[in-house]
Amino acid sequence: MSAPTTYKIAAIPADGVGAEVVAAGRTVLDAMAAASGGTFAFDWTEFPWSCEYYTRTGRMMAEDGLDVLRDFDAIYFGAVGWPSVPDHISLWGLRLKICQNFDQWANIRPVHFHPGITSPLRKADDADLDWVVVRENSEGEYAGLGGRNLSGRGEGNEVALQTALFTERGCERIIRFAFDLARERPRKKVSSVTKSNAQQFGMVLWDETFTRVARDYPDVETESVLVDAMAAKFVLKPEDLSVVVASNLNADILSDLGSALAGSLGLAASANLNPDRRFPSMFEPVHGSAPDIAGRGLANPAGAIGSAALMLDHFGLQAEAARLNAAIEATAAAGVLTPDVGGNAKTDEVTEAVLGVLSEWPA
Repeated sequence: MSAPTTYKIAAIPADGVGAEVVAAGRTVLDAMAAASGGTFAFDWTEFPWSCEYYTRTGRMMAEDGLDVLRDFDAIYFGAVGWPSVPDHISLWGLRLKICQNFDQWANIRPVHFHPGITSPLRKADDADLDWVVVRENSEGEYAGLGGRNLSGRGEGNEVALQTALFTERGCERIIRFAFDLARERPRKKVSSVTKSNAQQFGMVLWDETFTRVARDYPDVETESVLVDAMAAKFVLKPEDLSVVVASNLNADILSDLGSALAGSLGLAASANLNPDRRFPSMFEPVHGSAPDIAGRGLANPAGAIGSAALMLDHFGLQAEAARLNAAIEATAAAGVLTPDVGGNAKTDEVTEAVLGVLSEWPA
């Protein structure tokens, strides 16, 4: 028997419930590896970078952290943020530092409606709703360009500039990524989202790039929608969605809306991808650190376990990823649910239920 493929994974639980859900995902992944018949294995290294690390060192991650992470096959991330550290420091010092320096320009956020979980959408009761938000993850509104000046003029006179960056290359690569993804889905459709009626430079460039790229995909249906209209469409006509591609800020907001419509942000998985594979990609739930429930065993691990499935898919283990997603669905359908989706199960009980489903199915 050939030696298993061993994937080197950097685990960064970070803050709050991040530690709990990363532990859950690692348990599930290790169990799948053990049951793979020697096909694959995981070699984990955990890093303590977090707001607590910042309190001790004045840094959100080690000074050579990026150099250390560069040699891993993937990064499995928990959540960042704690009341003792300003959010812009914790986010830019860890998560965004990794995303931007590793050019993880494609952020994938599936919006999936699980059986057994009540959605606030009435249409979810009798429509097959399932779409994915593709987020430009390297520039746009989160490029970090700008500054604060003129505070010397006195109180109330300071000026802050926040500049959104749109490049034709950045727009084209994420739009092509969305079209390629749409070709793999049952409904081949891409919805582009901007606010180009009011933001007449960067988002007009996005619109023009979308129109040009669409000509190379005549088999894919397209539409261009303003972000406010798309927010309404998420609620009023979600059955018309398949792949939604948008800028950093717009996709961030819309994907959270989608997860809330599916029942909870605790369900939301994501992948920060460097599709060129020059750097490791990073996989994380999007629910945040949730300080109010941290340490109480109440966090929903579904988002982190779903992110683990996205990591399996990234490694080319598509069948294993599909099995894991199906196990999450089966667990929800069986009513093993955390409080955020109307249940009373603990984090470890949901994890054990997923493991139980996987153990009943042939690998």
